[in-house]
Amino acid sequence: MAKFVAETERLRLREWDVPDEQAFYEIMNKPAVMRHLGGVQSPEEWRAGFDRLCSYQRDYGHTFWVVEDRATGEIQGFCGLKRVNTPGANKLAGVPEIGWRLRESAWGKGIAKEAAIAALDLGFGQFGYDRIIAMTIPPNRESQGLMKRLGMTRREELDFVDQRFGPAVNPQIVYEIGAAEWPSARDAAVHDRR
Repeated sequence: MAKFVAETERLRLREWDVPDEQAFYEIMNKPAVMRHLGGVQSPEEWRAGFDRLCSYQRDYGHTFWVVEDRATGEIQGFCGLKRVNTPGANKLAGVPEIGWRLRESAWGKGIAKEAAIAALDLGFGQFGYDRIIAMTIPPNRESQGLMKRLGMTRREELDFVDQRFGPAVNPQIVYEIGAAEWPSARDAAVHDRR
């Protein structure tokens, strides 16, 4: 049974379990979900991604955890923390990164923000990080909007080119928030109804 790491009003963040690999692939490997992430993945690409998610949990105690609906147990996506290991992100190597990916039916309901607040609470509280970054690409306005609502600041000097992808998924743009800023940013994010 997968271990729960956080619970919010509507959601649970939990570790990955073996059945999640196929379920997540079927739910999330859709053109709309993957449009800013390099496109729909082959089963082999997802398997490698799943293995990486499990290794982050094993090696660092955190990963991009499964986000599920508390009432139904239905997988909504993932959200959590990993350490930057992206080719080309030399200035950021090892820095904690928050990330999220949600199924289409979960968009526009505040689920990503609710899960991200829980993940940032863990990052600054339980894991004691002094800063956490987030990355996206310029066309992904939705993720940039969430980063801003979470109180994150644009850090253009940390932008980079992800060497695994071409221009459709580059450049990677970076936002950041520090532990000292999180309490007031958290309060603002909780009260922001967007």
